[in-house]
Amino acid sequence: MTDIQLYTKLADLPTGLKKRVSDYIDSLMAKEKSVDKSKKRVPGLGKGLISIKDNFNDPIEGFEDYL
Repeated sequence: MTDIQLYTKLADLPTGLKKRVSDYIDSLMAKEKSVDKSKKRVPGLGKGLISIKDNFNDPIEGFEDYL
């Protein structure tokens, strides 16, 4: 649908329906903005949540045959 076709349909609507369409467009735009904001990642939020023990690279008992 082109912009002209959409505008023609909108122009033919009664005033009450134009208001509802306008409100719906506003809600769609607000929803789209909130989706965009949630996609942005903030670096450093998980800092300190994961830790690696000092003996991480040490051999595991019982797995000597596989190494």
